Amino acid sequence: MKKLISITGDLGSGKSTVSHILREKLGYDYIYTGKIQREIAERYKMTTLELNKYAETHPEIDAEIDATFKSLNDLSDIIVDSRLAWFFIPLSFKIFLKTDLMVSASRILGDGERKNEKYSSIEEAAAHITARKTSENKRYQELYGANCADLSNFNLIVDTSFISPEEVAEKIISEYNAWLKL
Repeated sequence: MKKLISITGDLGSGKSTVSHILREKLGYDYIYTGKIQREIAERYKMTTLELNKYAETHPEIDAEIDATFKSLNDLSDIIVDSRLAWFFIPLSFKIFLKTDLMVSASRILGDGERKNEKYSSIEEAAAHITARKTSENKRYQELYGANCADLSNFNLIVDTSFISPEEVAEKIISEYNAWLKL
């Protein structure tokens, strides 16, 4: 059996942090959309923001990113952090990390690493999170017929609002090991 884990979820739910913990504990490779986008942007000699704007009128960018994720179906021992990994890697163990909106907003507001996500208040961050999620869900539904809001698409849903990333990772590993035995 191929050992593939796909992680998606709410903005600020801890996807990257949990993915890094899983990588350390399982010894799997880690692939995430941000890395792929940065590599493409570098090739085009653009920033990631410029690439995102460029991709709005150049569908070949999304097609390249999607093809990368589709190609992962043939690999094993991989953790994939991407909004649509569950869709493009259907045989993966599909995880959705959900988080209370105000907790997400607080996490994003306090995250100094998010250079393109600066907000003046928790309310502003929450409004932007909601708008982005609505926009992405609409886009993915239109482009792929992928309903990201339908949590029945996932093998495991974990609410990360009030538990540590380590506890989330332990829950995932436990459920993943049980899934592997099916």
